[in-house]
Amino acid sequence: MRKSGILMHITSLPNPYGIGTVGKCAYDFVDFLVEAGQSYWQILPLNPTGYGDSPYQSVSSFAGNHYMIDLDVLIQEGLLKQEEVDSFTWGESETRVDYGCLYNNRMKMLHLAYIRFTPDQAFQDFVEENQDWLPDYAMFMTLKERYPGMDWQGWPEDLKLREPERMAAVRQELSYPIGFQYFLQYKFFQQWTALRAYAAEKGIRIIGDVPIYVPLDSADLWANPQLFQLDDACRPTAVAGCPPDSFTADGQLWGNPLYDWDKMKKTDYAWWVRRLRAASRMYDVIRLDHFRGFESYWAVPAGDKTAAGGAWEKGPGLDFVQAIQTALPELDFIAEDLGYMTPEVKQLLADSGYPGMKVMQFAFDSREDSDYLPHNYDKNCVVYTGTHDNDTVLGWLASAPKQDVAYAIDYLRLTDDKDNWGMMAALWSSVAQLTIVQAQDVLALGSEARMNTPSTVGSNWRWRALPGRFTPQLAKKLRDYMRLYGRLPE
Repeated sequence: MRKSGILMHITSLPNPYGIGTVGKCAYDFVDFLVEAGQSYWQILPLNPTGYGDSPYQSVSSFAGNHYMIDLDVLIQEGLLKQEEVDSFTWGESETRVDYGCLYNNRMKMLHLAYIRFTPDQAFQDFVEENQDWLPDYAMFMTLKERYPGMDWQGWPEDLKLREPERMAAVRQELSYPIGFQYFLQYKFFQQWTALRAYAAEKGIRIIGDVPIYVPLDSADLWANPQLFQLDDACRPTAVAGCPPDSFTADGQLWGNPLYDWDKMKKTDYAWWVRRLRAASRMYDVIRLDHFRGFESYWAVPAGDKTAAGGAWEKGPGLDFVQAIQTALPELDFIAEDLGYMTPEVKQLLADSGYPGMKVMQFAFDSREDSDYLPHNYDKNCVVYTGTHDNDTVLGWLASAPKQDVAYAIDYLRLTDDKDNWGMMAALWSSVAQLTIVQAQDVLALGSEARMNTPSTVGSNWRWRALPGRFTPQLAKKLRDYMRLYGRLPE
């Protein structure tokens, strides 16, 4: 069945309190998707953000982002008062998230709600059901507050190495702030579960990302150092990156610690199974980021200033994929297979059966017969105008090399270099079973609405849609396209 969806992160939803949440703005967007004839809503990772506010640099693979807790729901529950929420400023721009403002003010609001919260049986059940990650995460975040500006490798040695007696003493000493972290996760998952149930009732499936790597400064690594390539002092011996290419002479130095795949294999990849099972509580379909890294990965010696000195190392390959499919047979996956695809990576993708990705913007940067050109698509793929790492369609048409834009206009038969709907129509008319467009493209926005520019910091992950833009007229226009190209839900 041919289907379509829209990429729109939760934080980008219009909301009066500085950032999109899982409250009314999210329910309204689900209703828009239904009216627009869509079947999927793709979002970015829902985990708490770390350095640079990136959802791909999360302090936990299991926890939810407390910035997405809806304050209006807390008001309805009697945990906050409207005048209290209105007394804070939530940023000066309706189109940009002010993370500094949120850090200061939203946490004050959530602390106030926690003071008024009375734990009940549902809360106790939630804590019990999440014992495999919640205590470690709550302790990690509490210690992050106690040692501000410091990663866990700078903590006192007994806490860094998680000595049992010290951990027990700190758990008792800091029971109140640890309890606050429990409360935040309870409220996030309570609200998210309700939203996801609403989406399912309306026939909307949610696609979410699982990044392949976790940051060094994360609860995942602090609680499971034995699963990573670390020395006896818990320092990485090698880190992740990408090799040099025609675009980056020194390669890309990501800096994430690498997994010890041999140790993971001995447990049948139990940590990954737990991670993906937790992700299935958030998403209906999981997009596995950097899929080629499971076949082989670029390992850079720790301490190197660039990625040029790295080398390819073999990943877990099909053994990992089959272990996941055996443990979690009900899960659907999309393989993010962008980048340099070797025959081995292509074979792993074929053996997995997962659909890969095509990005239309990548089709026109050469005169070769690219795999990203629509006439080369097969049915088992997911096609995007662009991902969160790309410019919007109008932004690309305005900034890409002139010869690339001319090629796109000629190939796609666009009316001009402002024909964003023509590019989306080419995607919808393709043979791909699933197509995804960015919300910014549906709203005809330019580069000012770009979500992320890779290898830059300071201005990413901030875009927000203005209130009132997802109109009934826009929904009808989308539905007409879905009908024309056979992508309406059953």
